[in-house]
Amino acid sequence: MDVSNRQAAARALEEVRDGMKLGLGTGSTAKHFVELLGERVRAGLNVVGVPTSEATRADALACGIPLTTLDEIDRLDLTVDGADEVDPSLNLIKGGGGALLREKIVAAASDRMIVIADESKWVETLGRFPLPVEVIPFGLAATRRAMAEAFAKCGVSGQMVLRKGKAGHFFFTDSGHWIVDAHLGRIQDAPRLSGLLSAIPGVVEHGLFIALASAVILAGAQGIRVVERNSR
Repeated sequence: MDVSNRQAAARALEEVRDGMKLGLGTGSTAKHFVELLGERVRAGLNVVGVPTSEATRADALACGIPLTTLDEIDRLDLTVDGADEVDPSLNLIKGGGGALLREKIVAAASDRMIVIADESKWVETLGRFPLPVEVIPFGLAATRRAMAEAFAKCGVSGQMVLRKGKAGHFFFTDSGHWIVDAHLGRIQDAPRLSGLLSAIPGVVEHGLFIALASAVILAGAQGIRVVERNSR
C-alpha cells in the first residue's frame, strides 16, 4: 500500500497554498506528505510547519521545511495526517504510532484537517483497530478500572494491554506517558465513549478523533477517492 499512500499524500499536497501554516502528522503515510512537501519547499514554496512528534520534526528538518510551534502561532490553516481507522462520519482512531496527544492538539488548532490513508483504513464502525489511550503511570490500576466502567456504559469491552516498546520495556510517548491499547472490536457510539474517556483524571488523551477531520483522501486499486465531511 506504500504507493497508494504516496498517491494520497500527493493529492493532499494539492490543497497546500503559499504562505500556509501547516500541521505535519506522524506515521508512515504522513511521512510521504512531509517528503513531498519538502520537494515543493526546496522549489520555492513558502510554508511553515508544526510537527506532531519528534520523529516528524526530524523528518521535516531533514527535508528543509521551516518549523514553528503553537506557542509562536496559535492557529494553523491545514493539518495533514494519517489514521488507523476512518468511519463514514469521518471519525477516526489514531495513535498507533503513539503521537495521539500532540496530533489531537495540532488538529484542534487547525482550520481544516485532511486525513490521508489507504482504503483498508475505511471501516463502517470504529474499533477493529485497538483504541490507544494515553495515561499517566500514577494510579494506573484505578485509571484502568474507570476505563472499563466507561466501556461498559457504551456497551463495549475487551482486553486492555499496556503497550510495550523496544526490548520489552514500557512504551513512552513524547510527553512521557504510557499507552493502554483497548481491544474493543466495535464501538457503536464513538462520540459518547470519547466524552467518557476524556472525563477520567488519569487519561491524558485517547485516540478517538471526533468531528476533527474535514476530509479524507483514500487511495486504493481504483485510484483516489475524496470524502468530505457531510458529503454523504
